[in-house]
Amino acid sequence: MQIESLKVFRDLVDTQSFSKAAQLNTITQSAVSQQVRAMEERFGMPLIERTSKKFGLTREGAMLYEVSRNVVQLYEGLQHQFQEMRNVISGTIRVATVYSIGLHELPPYLKTFLREFPSVNVHIEYRRSNQVYEDLLQGTVDLGLVAFPLPHKNIKIEPFRKDKLVLISSPTHPLGTSPSITLKAVSQHKFIGFEPDIPTRKAVDKMFRDADCDIKPVMEFDNIETVKRAVEIDAGISIVPRATVEQEVRNGSLKILALEGGDYYRPLGILLRSGRILSPAVKKFLEMLKGHESESPEADPVTMAA
Repeated sequence: MQIESLKVFRDLVDTQSFSKAAQLNTITQSAVSQQVRAMEERFGMPLIERTSKKFGLTREGAMLYEVSRNVVQLYEGLQHQFQEMRNVISGTIRVATVYSIGLHELPPYLKTFLREFPSVNVHIEYRRSNQVYEDLLQGTVDLGLVAFPLPHKNIKIEPFRKDKLVLISSPTHPLGTSPSITLKAVSQHKFIGFEPDIPTRKAVDKMFRDADCDIKPVMEFDNIETVKRAVEIDAGISIVPRATVEQEVRNGSLKILALEGGDYYRPLGILLRSGRILSPAVKKFLEMLKGHESESPEADPVTMAA
């Protein structure tokens, strides 16, 4: 039995998906099924429960999974050590991140990294925040980038940057002539928000609660690009990370308005699966992200309940 077969089986159990296991191993879904059947024939016993709609393992399958995970981890660790001995930085880095970070925070880092390590392929997956955690735990990505990272017993969190949260409007909005605006005044106007389960939305809601006022968005979206488009057509105002609107502010389609009551920040975090052996390429990428931490002024970031 080849190690590749054990890796396919490990990935299948981690993701509980034949299609994801196929994608991780650059093979077809049919090939995953064939390898599982071949292992069942070799051991003379079923490894996967086929009597239930949910993915499950037999007792023997669970034993094989533990062995597969350990063997593959040792083998991958050996490969990484050989690469480090030869000073080889290559391969693929898989990153899962939310739109606002992937589109507006990550590009300068990617440009610098790929210039230095042209043999590395960085694959970016744009996901909702909760899905980033799931991808990391399933082993389908090497690292994740999220806002307001939440503690998890199987995930290690490294600090990345801090984004300033700013109030934005169209250039013609009535509030645009005010020298500074209170959150209470903001709550009296049409507001464009993120969907309720998005961490930045939860943080913005907390900002208003702390100011003893309430906000009820007239529109809610799941990504920053749609929020910006709605503000540009003067459908309402919004509070967003400053880095995501710099281009629109420069070209005059959006305006940043001064908020009273101090500055608000959202912390960004790098997520790593605890115990996972990192390839030399992932280590270098992580070093670069941590080595270029934002120089934003020190301030207590907006916090929120999990």
